[in-house]
Amino acid sequence: MQKFKRLPKHVGIIPDGNRRWAQRQGLPKESGYDKGIDPGFALYETCLELGIPEVTFYGFTQDNTKRPAVQKKAFQKACVDAVKRLANHDASLLVIGNTDSPQFPEELLPFTTRRHFGRGLIKINFLVNYGWKWDLDQGIANSANNKNLHQAIASSDISRIDLIVRWGGRRRLSGFLPVQSIYADFYVVDHLWPDFQRDHFYEALKWYQEQDITLGG
Repeated sequence: MQKFKRLPKHVGIIPDGNRRWAQRQGLPKESGYDKGIDPGFALYETCLELGIPEVTFYGFTQDNTKRPAVQKKAFQKACVDAVKRLANHDASLLVIGNTDSPQFPEELLPFTTRRHFGRGLIKINFLVNYGWKWDLDQGIANSANNKNLHQAIASSDISRIDLIVRWGGRRRLSGFLPVQSIYADFYVVDHLWPDFQRDHFYEALKWYQEQDITLGG
């Protein structure tokens, strides 16, 4: 295992490229989502070994549900399978997303309040049927109850992010936790998510060590 002099306390993961990966294999687009589960566990194990205390995975967004029904069913199932599998591991699990929508998988409702498994040494957050407008709208509605907006958003139990790593080569945040990502460093991996290797993440962490972290100061 590699050693680092400074590690982020919270890493955001945008696992993009599943559909493009499937097409390159001559498969239908929806076949790529299931191939993203094992990489997620490899990354979870890496963060656990390194002692990174919190990781947030982008599952799917409300905008993603506009895709063809067969793709929507596939990524919903992949999120359910990933969360249920992780529930058998050492983690403190939370799923954040619009549960009022029929697009939110019912199987994940028990995880919308943080649940601890094993020793709970690492916080794992999944964004499922998440939308940045929905998140902020919840904050506006709740902030009337003598709360500051950032304490009232739907994702308020998720801490500020230090580093966001996006696979798949796209240079955009795609609505990923706008409040928590306000001071995050952003690293792009050009490889597609199903082709994940630990070295991709190690390179991101090496790059992060050299960044000037001022938080505006």
